[in-house]
Amino acid sequence: MTHRLVVLGAGYAGLGAARRAARRLRRTDVEVTLINATDRFVERIRLHQLAAGQALRDRPLRTMLDGADVKLVVARVTAIDVDARIVRLDAEPYTVGYDTLVYALGSGADVSCVPGVRQHAFTIAEAAQAQRLRSHLLGASAGDVVTVVGGGLTGIEAATELAEAYPGLRIELVTSDAVGGWLSPPARRHLGRAFDRMGIGVHQGVQVEMVSAAGLRLDDGRDLDAEVVVWTAGFRVSALADRAGLAVDGRGRMIVDETCRSVSHPQVYGIGDAAAAPAFGGETRMSCQTGLPMGLYVADAIAAVLDGRTPRSLRIRYVWQNISLGRRDGITQFTRADDTPIDAVLTGRTAIAFKEAISRSTMHRLRHPGPVR
Repeated sequence: MTHRLVVLGAGYAGLGAARRAARRLRRTDVEVTLINATDRFVERIRLHQLAAGQALRDRPLRTMLDGADVKLVVARVTAIDVDARIVRLDAEPYTVGYDTLVYALGSGADVSCVPGVRQHAFTIAEAAQAQRLRSHLLGASAGDVVTVVGGGLTGIEAATELAEAYPGLRIELVTSDAVGGWLSPPARRHLGRAFDRMGIGVHQGVQVEMVSAAGLRLDDGRDLDAEVVVWTAGFRVSALADRAGLAVDGRGRMIVDETCRSVSHPQVYGIGDAAAAPAFGGETRMSCQTGLPMGLYVADAIAAVLDGRTPRSLRIRYVWQNISLGRRDGITQFTRADDTPIDAVLTGRTAIAFKEAISRSTMHRLRHPGPVR
């Protein structure tokens, strides 16, 4: 009887898992199905560029799957029945049965954490959202204030990209912590110089209490006027895993063991942003740096289990963080295996070139998923 392996989500983790599984299991009686809400692969790490008016390369999933024996289903997952082992969809074929399920539905912007975000703020966690912001900014007037909320990687990259692309706008950034506070001192100094050069105003150590059509209300009592608010302060995962009865953590991420297998339902694996997997020094963080390796790993682990072997444990070790500061500047922060920074950094065009090389390498690996090292 054919074993049905179903992968939910075609981001870095899910697409990597599907292609790698098809390659590893091509001589076995296993059918690999990939389910995704759209028919395009999205380079999420470039969505700040899309929002700033740049054209991104179109990547149809069918092209990305060329040469792989993977059945693609374009539909949105509405529910998972872990007892019947059925995935329910909002379009034909409406239901897909599975014997092994890989849950890789990623994460999206958290727009419910503060009143008014959903109604008044833009986000850039998905291509359609970034395109909406891009279209809106085309009608902006000189001197308009664009306030980015969130001082993490996405917020920093969005603020600097927009400042470079729209020098006539006033770009501000609001964050509850220090901007780039997790970086090493050399990286923070370079980041500060970049913000000063681009004229980006910074409001640190404050929380946003409300977003309105006029701007922001802060917890220190101030109101900040803004024509545009871009919300990058936090991500959330789908509630599908929780509603299905799978074990999840306090953030809704599936809890998995050292082989990415659900601790409550062994026929289900969780990878990417949607899973909390053991990593060196703690748990995996939301990042394509962990998503793709997890996707390639889980294909090997499933192949081992189907072959009656015990898979080796997942090993996630961090090496660097790449931060673009527009198209002509950047920071590469090298890290210890547990993701803590060291003083070694690359900056300027060298960092940009390094990040582009890594990005191109990632896309190549998605198309040609060799063994996980």
